Amino acid sequence: MLVVEPDCRTAEHLVHWLVRHGYEVDLVDTGRRTLEVAATADLVLLDLGLPDLDGIEVCRSLRDRTDAPLITFTGAGTELDRVLSLQAGADDCMVKPYGLRELVARMEAVMRRVLPHGRGVRGLIAHGTLEIDLDRRQVRVRGGDVELTRKEFELLRILASRPESVITRRELMSRVWEDDWAASTRTIDTHVSSLRHKLGDAEWIVTVRGVGYRLGSGSLTDAAAQVQPLV
Repeated sequence: MLVVEPDCRTAEHLVHWLVRHGYEVDLVDTGRRTLEVAATADLVLLDLGLPDLDGIEVCRSLRDRTDAPLITFTGAGTELDRVLSLQAGADDCMVKPYGLRELVARMEAVMRRVLPHGRGVRGLIAHGTLEIDLDRRQVRVRGGDVELTRKEFELLRILASRPESVITRRELMSRVWEDDWAASTRTIDTHVSSLRHKLGDAEWIVTVRGVGYRLGSGSLTDAAAQVQPLV
């Protein structure tokens, strides 16, 4: 994603938080640079208070150049600013200061609205005989439905979205339990054990001792992981 934030301290805090939660982030701080690089972004977070160009005009220009989801931020909490932003092509507009958890919820809501009707490449994660339907929140293994709890689904989704990476227990706790450290790391281990049982194969989730977990390939498939659109 592309983050456009001219304030250094705000940018550092926001980018650190997004990266910690698994997002790949490029950062720019001017309108001109935004227009140069935005074409390759799959999501744009745009602060309207730019030092060189009018933020609303940048928003309008972005919409002419890309169909990527666009969320804007304004420091002026008036209805007019939000209306102008939306009229210029933004999918959503947030007023500063904003909560980071609310931001991620809005990002996910915008992606759900836009991607199924546009590029839509994130609707299904397939890894061998394991299929995760992100829109319907359904899981199938070797053609059979697997019933998961909400947190089990989130754990599996995070692991499957980065199949080559080891996801630390700390990151899983942060993203699934929202930093609720009243829930110990044993809670994660218990949910992983339940997931392995429900998936019918312990090799779907590999333990990396002292670090965390990564997605395995299952003992019954050699297929490579892939991400493909829903048909």
